[in-house]
Amino acid sequence: MAEDPIPGFEFVEDPARIDRDLVYGFLSETYWAGGIPREICDAAIDGSVPFGLIERSTGAQVAFARLVTDRATFAWLADVFVVESHRGQGLGKVLVDTIVDLPWLVGMRRVLLATADAHSIYERAGFSPLAYPARFMEKLDRRYYAGPE
Repeated sequence: MAEDPIPGFEFVEDPARIDRDLVYGFLSETYWAGGIPREICDAAIDGSVPFGLIERSTGAQVAFARLVTDRATFAWLADVFVVESHRGQGLGKVLVDTIVDLPWLVGMRRVLLATADAHSIYERAGFSPLAYPARFMEKLDRRYYAGPE
C-alpha cells in the first residue's frame, strides 16, 4: 500500500473502504456515466482496483478513482473525481500521481484514460494524447445508460 500522499488524508486501496454510496451518487450525475444503474456501478468497482482519499479528521471519502487492469501490461484509469467541497486543494493531482507511482503500475506498457476537461492534471502525471488514435476503436451501446456524449 502507498504511503499517505498528503497530510490529513489517507490513500486507500481496500475495496471494503470505498464509500459506494458516495461513488454511485457522484458517478450517476457525471457526463461520462450519467444514469449508471447502481448494480453496474457496484460491478465496476468489484471488477477493478478502486482507490480513495479519506479525510482523516472526518473519516469521509473525498476522492475516488479505479483501474481496470491485468496488472501486467495494460490499465485503464477511470472514474476519477474529487467531491466538490474538496476541489482546489490539489487532491485530484495527488490521487492520480499516487496511483501512477504504485510499484506494480510503474513500467506498465500502456495506461489509458479519457477526459473532457482535466487534461492538464493527467499531462503532469505523464499522460499524453494517443500516439496512434486510428488504432483504437470502441463498441458503445447506449441502451444501458446514457454515459458519454
